[in-house]
Amino acid sequence: MLQALVTEINLTAPKDNVETIDTVYFGGGTPSLLTSEELTFIFNSVHNHFYISPQAEITLEANPDDISKKILADWLQLGVNRLSLGIQSFDEDELRWMNRAHNAAQSLQSIDDIIEAGFTNFSVDLIYGSPLLNNNTLKKNAEIIFNKKIPHISAYALTVEAKTALYKMIEKHDSPAIDTNRQAEQFEILLQLTEDAGYEQYEISNFARPGYRSRHNSSYWQGKPYYGFGPAAHSFDGKNIRRWNIANNALYIQSLKKNEIPFEEEILTREQQLNEYIMTSLRTIEGLNLEIVNKKFGAEEVKKILAQSKKYLEEKLMRQENGFIILNKEGKFLADGIAADLFF
Repeated sequence: MLQALVTEINLTAPKDNVETIDTVYFGGGTPSLLTSEELTFIFNSVHNHFYISPQAEITLEANPDDISKKILADWLQLGVNRLSLGIQSFDEDELRWMNRAHNAAQSLQSIDDIIEAGFTNFSVDLIYGSPLLNNNTLKKNAEIIFNKKIPHISAYALTVEAKTALYKMIEKHDSPAIDTNRQAEQFEILLQLTEDAGYEQYEISNFARPGYRSRHNSSYWQGKPYYGFGPAAHSFDGKNIRRWNIANNALYIQSLKKNEIPFEEEILTREQQLNEYIMTSLRTIEGLNLEIVNKKFGAEEVKKILAQSKKYLEEKLMRQENGFIILNKEGKFLADGIAADLFF
């Protein structure tokens, strides 16, 4: 897999090595399982083919049970300066129900180790809306994060995907179904708790202390170009070409052995580009910039968006401010539905 990944980087990267990269993100699975030597192998390839800015944000996703003082020191040495930690919950029963490999004690220890190692920028993932999570436990989870002064939180409602173990358990009534009303209630609690603790909700699911927004994720929402390497990785040219690699690991490796990158590609229509901008911009604190719509797509499109937004503006679900359309607190609960209603 590692050799295939490096081969893909070799085949994709520009030949002149002049492109400056501002963010690097190791995710899409559990990169913290890799040894320091294996990560170095990938890092060397990236550095050989791209100019990584000295101020680059370099994030690695990690699970609490993979954290040790030695590995943290190695990651810092490699240049990793931000971690994304898959905590999910500090409640033992909920972690067992989620079938997580770590326990609450490991979560707390991993956070202490990260701080002690010298990482000043890191994020934790939190899940809300699971059948076992009551409002008091949610508040306790949040309090731990605030007390540890964790700079960034990504919070997601538990979703049930078809054909997963959880989906089958709910189908057989071995587990309670997801209560969407309780999810909405817990999301509202989380919004209030994070606001009171000084976090900025700069995107629907992301909360940061001042100066600690995820630069990498922000670049997606701003429509910036990016490279994606590895099975199922997506790439975007910043204009209208999106491509994604095959998800099957074995087929990915076989193709790269033949120096072939197994990907599919689509050229986004003008309409698709506009809809994508509507969807991503409305999720952010800045909102939808009507001037950008005017420049890229035209005055008619601005008129249509304003006409379609009228009912949401009247219902105070969104507001118009200095040429931007921004979702209000109540509108954030309905973000995807409102965006879809504005689609062309």
